[in-house]
Amino acid sequence: MAYKPIENYGIIGDMHTAALVGVDGSIDWFCYPHFDSPGIFAALLDDKKGGYFQIAPTREDVTKKQFYWPETNVLISRFMSADGVAEVIDFMTVHDPEHETDHPHQLVRSVKTVRGSVHFKMTCQPAFNFARDEHTVDAESNRVVFSTKNIRLALLSDIELNTQNGTAVAEFNLNEGETAVFLFQDMKSSRSEPERITAQLTQKLLNETIGYWQNWLSHCNYKGRWREMVYRSALTLKLLTFKPTGAIVAAPTTGLPEGIGGERNWDYRYAWIRDAAFTLYALMRIGFSEEAAAFMKWIEARCHELNPDGSLQIMYGIDGRHKLDEEILSHLAGYRGSRPVRIGNAAYNQLQLDIYGELLDTVYLYNKYGSPISYDLWTQITRLLDYVCKNWNQEDEGIWEIRSGRQRFTYSLLMCWVALDRGLRLASKRSFPANYDKWLKNRDMIYQTVMEKGWSKERKAFVQYIGSKTLDASNLMMPLVFFVSPTDPRMLQTLDAVNLSPNKGGLVSDSLVYRYNAAETRDGLRGQEGTFNICTFWLVEALTRAGRYDRHRLSQARFMFEKMLGYSNHLGLFSEEIGPCGEALGNFPQAFTHLALISSAFNLDRSLG
Repeated sequence: MAYKPIENYGIIGDMHTAALVGVDGSIDWFCYPHFDSPGIFAALLDDKKGGYFQIAPTREDVTKKQFYWPETNVLISRFMSADGVAEVIDFMTVHDPEHETDHPHQLVRSVKTVRGSVHFKMTCQPAFNFARDEHTVDAESNRVVFSTKNIRLALLSDIELNTQNGTAVAEFNLNEGETAVFLFQDMKSSRSEPERITAQLTQKLLNETIGYWQNWLSHCNYKGRWREMVYRSALTLKLLTFKPTGAIVAAPTTGLPEGIGGERNWDYRYAWIRDAAFTLYALMRIGFSEEAAAFMKWIEARCHELNPDGSLQIMYGIDGRHKLDEEILSHLAGYRGSRPVRIGNAAYNQLQLDIYGELLDTVYLYNKYGSPISYDLWTQITRLLDYVCKNWNQEDEGIWEIRSGRQRFTYSLLMCWVALDRGLRLASKRSFPANYDKWLKNRDMIYQTVMEKGWSKERKAFVQYIGSKTLDASNLMMPLVFFVSPTDPRMLQTLDAVNLSPNKGGLVSDSLVYRYNAAETRDGLRGQEGTFNICTFWLVEALTRAGRYDRHRLSQARFMFEKMLGYSNHLGLFSEEIGPCGEALGNFPQAFTHLALISSAFNLDRSLG
């Protein structure tokens, strides 16, 4: 199998884990039983030994298309050829919460010929634990059980299955109106004997799953111009939520490169405080308060596990674990030769002071629009705020997790200001006991530091860190968090400086925004990277806010937003970055990008209205 472009995939999932399904009908990514579990299918990271599960016509001259069942995460892959038209419907079963425990977690693949007569081949070749664990096969006519010392997974079907060298295979012909079903499930989570696969059972599972997603999406209150894209982003963010704890993963994949052949390959299958806080903010804006409540429980649990100095980690496992040791899978080739392939993430030990601002902003908004926070949570928040007062002036690794040494990043200072500002507002709103004098004094000191030292008279812009002359797209957040007015002359000058092309000193290439100039910034890594999708949406939103007083900037924001939507894949999904030829780069799909799309669409729509 050759590597497919990253954008040639759709995602399905059940809020425990997720699978990526290629336009060619191949599942090339699936970790089980959870997002951060070892891989079962990982052809994305090694097309020869990573493992895959493909169902597709045997003809080579086939036109392939994909789309989602309306307002769901049920994916349909369509194959059109001279023989006829066929469809594969892929989904992971999701049930009504009251009956969740009665059902195993299942991956269902339903194949149907809708016109003519189509010949198919099915290949299910698992490679357990990222191709590190051997497995045995126990085969019957309609069932194949794959077993390792740790896990047993069954492939069930209503057609005859064969095995070859640890792989399940089948070839079959379907005439118009005929179907075949393949069901992949954990033997431990199911009843002692799996249900017999029937058309009625498959239809029941499909109906329940469609009903779940459509019912969930019906609570969305966004009715603006870009409803379809906002809906897809909301559904994607919901898929990236780990249901048992409420944690939200940054992305369901690891190792997808920020530059093809480079070393910027990270494991994103964890819950970053920053990403999750932004995600919560986006979901709350469009009416999803249940997810906000679940995430706040997760956050409150982390706040009761503070480090001895009163600090939080920047990220945690989706189950709340603290250690995320980084490991290199040297036996895997990497996506199109992009190595090393990493699992775990050593950045969990980094100091990133900005996380307190994102967290406190979210807590403040949840208290305002969701549910009042508890006194117990407030007592932990006061510890966090005291920590910020003591440490805001420290150097840190910053939002971009550089590996070349610490700096006093302007964005980190900005977010420390946000933490203290929201803490003061929250204390006032709820009449909580608070150290007002201390918090207020430090908040104002941070403000002065940013204005005096984070501003470059030479560049006429806010810069990356104190003493730097380098631009950084993260400073576009300043008007978004109400640090400065969107029409403050310094902010407008920063917008103009960023909005130049890189060869003129800016960060924008045809509306797409780099997070910083990699040639000017020592980040401790070799190679180049693409434009950063969230930064493009930040620029859209900063222009939108300035555009309330300047129609030209608003028009510019709208055009930039529309152009950005054109870089999504065929299903409306975004990765982390966009490469020089418009290709998707980085882990996929990316929560950061989709939450920023929702926020930009919401504000742009309101301003245009």
